[in-house]
Formats: sequence, structure tokens, C-alpha cells
Amino acid sequence: MSVSSKRYLHLKPRSCDHEVAQRLDWHHLLSPWRRRRQLGLHTQGQNFMLEDSTFWILGGSVHYFRVPKAYWRDRLLKMKACGLNTLTTYVPWNLHEPQRGAFDFSGNLDLEAFVLMAAEIGLWVILRPGPYICSEMDLGGLPSWLLQDSGMRLRTTYKGFTEAVDLYFDHLMSRVVPLQYKHGGPIIAVQVENEYGSYNKDPAYMPYVKKALEDRGIVEFLLTSDNKDGLSKGTIDGVLPTINLQSQHELPWLSTFLSSVQGLQPKMVMEYWTGWFDSWGGPHNILDSSDVLKTVSAIIDAGSSINLYMFHGGTNFGFINGAMHFHEYKSDVTSYDYDAVLTEAGDYTAKYTKLRELFGSISGGPLPAPPELLPKTVYDPLTPALYLSLWDALQFLGEPTKSEKPINMENLPINNGSGQSFGYTLYETTIDSSGVLSGLVRDRGQVFVNTVSVGFLDYERKKIAIPLIQGYTVLRILVENRGRVNYGDSIDDQRKGLIGNIYLNNSPLRNFRIYSLDMKKSFFQRLSSSAWSPLPETPVFPAFFLGALSVDLSPSDTFMKLEGWDKGVAFVNGQNLGRYWNIGPQETLYLPGAWLDQGINQVLVFEERMAGPVIQFTDIPHLGTNHYLS
Repeated sequence: MSVSSKRYLHLKPRSCDHEVAQRLDWHHLLSPWRRRRQLGLHTQGQNFMLEDSTFWILGGSVHYFRVPKAYWRDRLLKMKACGLNTLTTYVPWNLHEPQRGAFDFSGNLDLEAFVLMAAEIGLWVILRPGPYICSEMDLGGLPSWLLQDSGMRLRTTYKGFTEAVDLYFDHLMSRVVPLQYKHGGPIIAVQVENEYGSYNKDPAYMPYVKKALEDRGIVEFLLTSDNKDGLSKGTIDGVLPTINLQSQHELPWLSTFLSSVQGLQPKMVMEYWTGWFDSWGGPHNILDSSDVLKTVSAIIDAGSSINLYMFHGGTNFGFINGAMHFHEYKSDVTSYDYDAVLTEAGDYTAKYTKLRELFGSISGGPLPAPPELLPKTVYDPLTPALYLSLWDALQFLGEPTKSEKPINMENLPINNGSGQSFGYTLYETTIDSSGVLSGLVRDRGQVFVNTVSVGFLDYERKKIAIPLIQGYTVLRILVENRGRVNYGDSIDDQRKGLIGNIYLNNSPLRNFRIYSLDMKKSFFQRLSSSAWSPLPETPVFPAFFLGALSVDLSPSDTFMKLEGWDKGVAFVNGQNLGRYWNIGPQETLYLPGAWLDQGINQVLVFEERMAGPVIQFTDIPHLGTNHYLS
């Protein structure tokens, strides 16, 4: 079996910032190609074929929504130079339809620009549009407003779910269809859902998703993707099964179980896990580069196509990270470095060097030279100059939601009826006695008597003592959505905030004022410049801290280090870099130079409990103590 280098799509370099209509009017560049584009990707015995040539899929995953748009080209050129021929990417529904019926494919979510850039560089594309994508992402990429329906059954043919999927696919597929191979584009295959065999709650669901794709004009090769435990239950007629794995011990599944499920068809590892994700409070997971080389070589020697998940992981910017909840709740860290082939900042690794040599040996020709690394810089530490306590900020946030009973985030009457997806929610009510406070808080609630913190409620701590007070007192609970579970059977139960009643001495509290602290750009625009004051010696927490980062020369990538700070979120020039937390393992936040300006840059930190003296910057990431995966 040999890699066909004749089937690349070569386009003239062009900007990916045109309007959508201009972007999709590119067929004139491809008229000779289109006459030969009839069969697309298909199978012939144990081989993939692209038109009439044997084709070996050598793929790598990069998620456009986890990489600054300015760096897409750099990452894809590095993929091409590694000897890969196919890009795979998920499509996150929750980011593309943040409010029901309101779609966003702009800026860093410009899927079409990403796919066209891959084509220009000479990469084919396998698209994984879900609707569920897992991807260590909040709710597996499903929008949280689906959970407003108390009877919602996600990933089934429940009417409330399929109606929402249909409207989303109507919009999404109108963008995807022109990018398909048979229309002159680079998309050679589309994945039907994602690891459904591990969920398997509705036998009618996978046929529904397949039909939903085909009814909207998807004509390319279809495949499914499952780990070994779900493989027997995730298949569907007319769709090629593929397998997800990491260990060499799982390789027999390639030739035994996969063959028994699909018969005499090509084998493909859709996700070979090049590393693993990290959880707050755990170690930094590492997979040795020699083990990766051995396993990838064995997969290829077995005659299988492969996709490296991840080739480049990137970052869970903002609040998009997911979580796991089997025996205990564990949320994912901000970095999605994944110990992948490229680092979080796009740097080369030992895995890259070894895999490039391997893929180069089977490419049938010289590989492009790897691009130069992007420079890193250590900027001078900065001391925040201005400060605003959360309590003083509330007056600028508009009228809170008033409700007799607590309302969970998703059901708050905000964002055009779509509720709150991410960030924090503050609940206030009045009490007139001490006692024991109890209730269901998701995921972490800091409890205040007036402005004094008295502790936390979370999955482990379900009760807290409220100290003796005199007269009427404001009880406040600041609840953080730390990330909705993205994998497993409990995704229907991922509502955040206060869930049901909260009790003081077993009596339900009433008459709440509820503030949505989603920390979007519009949130900070409400804060008046006159609200900020010079940093006091003893700040009242939680609080916002504001400082200026001066960049003299052309901006470079760096890593923000918040040593001495406790837990919060960092923003630079309005871009949410993500969460930090001193329990680790992650100690630095990736700050792309593309998001910095020459001159003065605004640095804003929301800190829950304790501020350090300065904000530092380093040119080396610190992701925690390494734990080698066996």
C-alpha cells in the first residue's frame, strides 16, 4: 500500500478573510479536477480509494476553535511537513449556536476559512460535525440551552433534541456542502456522531443522524468512530466503523474485532491518542515518544489508516473545558496540550521528529521543510494598578433576575431566552438566623455572609455552618460552572448553579436576586471606568484586578504565571485565556503573541480568594508533574 501524492488539492494562495459568498465561489479554480471527481473516497476490498488510486489516510486532529486564527496556517504547514495528508476536526455546536437560532461562524469560529486553508496547503479534510463531539469540551459540544427542557434526553430521537439538531444542521450543512470533494472542496469524509456505541440509549438515533446528514446534501464517504468497548454497538448500515485506541495491547482489535464488525473493508484508527488530557488536582499526563512511534508503526504495518488525536491540541480558551464524573467529579484544565505531536504553543516535540521520519519513509517523495518556530518572550512582571471588588461591580451589571426560588444557570431568563452557558452565577437572599446551610450546588459555590467568605459547597461538601449573626443579613453564594461532563451516561444531568432549593436549618430559602457573571466582553463593557480604584493594601475578595503589559517590539508568544494567586480567570485585551487554579497541575496560561499589540495591553484578572503581588511571564510552559501513561 502506498500513499498517493497525486491526489492533493492545490489552490493558489488566497486570503481566507473574504465574505462567505466569495469564499465558496472557487470552483473555477478546479474545473479540471471537478471533471475527474466522481467517485470520491470509497473502498475496494481492504483499501481506501480516492477516485481510481489507492489512498492511505494519514491524518491529524487540530481544532480550529482551540487555536488562534492567526496561527492556523502555521499549525497546518507543520502538519503537512510531518508527512500527513488529512486534517480532521470537530465542529462545536455550543460555540456556533450560543443562543438558540443565533449562529456564529466568525473570527476563530470561521470553519469555512479553516477548511479552505487546509485545501490551499494540500490537506484533505475529514469533518466530524457531531452533533455530539465529546472532545473534552463542555457538554461534549452540545449547547447548554438544550437543558432548559426538564425532560431533555440528549443524543436520542427525543423530539426536543432532534428539532434543535435539525435547525442547526440546516445552517451548518449549507456551509459544509460546497466544501465537499465532489463539489471541488477538500472534505473527503464525514463522521456520523461520535462514539455512540459507548452511550447507546436509542437504536433509532444513529440512523436519524445519518439521514439528517444525507438529506442536507452530504454525499461523501461516511464513517463512525468508537473505542473498543463501544464498537459492537456503534455501527450503522452503510457506514464504515473505525476504532479509537492508544495502547499497543489494543492493536489486536484492529485485525480481529474491527474485521468481524465490518468484514473485508479498510481498517482505520480514527483516534490514535498521542497523549491524554489533564484534570485539575491531578498530574500532567505524558506518553513516551518511543511508545508512540512503536504503536503508530505497528498500526501502519497492519495496513491500517490512522489519525493522530491530537496532532496539535491547543487551548481550552475561555470556559469551554469539559469534565469527567464517574467516581468523582474532575474538570479539565485550561491547557489542551494533550502531550500531542505539537505543543500547546505549536512547538515541535520528539514525537514530531520521530513521526516525520516514519511518514517521510513512506511518502514516496521529499517532505516540505518544517516552518520556523514562533518566538517566545519573557515580559517584565506587572503589578495590577487598579481594583474593583465583585460587590462594588454589581451596581454596574443591571437589574438581577428576581425569583422566589433559585434558578439554575441554563433556565435564567437572559440571553434572548437561552439562559447562561458559562462562567459564574451569584445568588443573593436575606437570612435572619445562623445554622446549617445545605443544598445541591454545581459545581462549586463560595458562600458569603454579607461580604465575608465562610466556605464552599460542592460535590463533596454539601453542608456548611452559617455563623451567628444579628438582624437581617445578606447570604451570597457565588457558583462556578467548572465544566459540564462531556462523556458518559450523565450528560442529561449537567445543569449548573443552584439545583433546586437551598436550605437553612432544613427550611428552604426564598426571594433570590440572581446575577449572571458570564464574563463575556459585554459583561466587562458594563463596568464603568470610574468604578475602578487604586489597589488597596487589603483587597476584598472576590475582585477584579487591572494592569498594563507593555510590549515594545513585535509581540511574541508568552506564558502567564500567577504565582501566589489562588483561583480565577485571566483576560488580555478582552480575550479570555482561561482558568487558573493553584491546585495544579497547570501553572502557566498560554498567551498568544497574536493577541498582543505593540504598546500597552490590558491585563484583567478575576480572583476568587487571594491575589499575588505580581503577574509574571515566562517563555517556558509549566504544565505540572509528569505522569507517564502505561
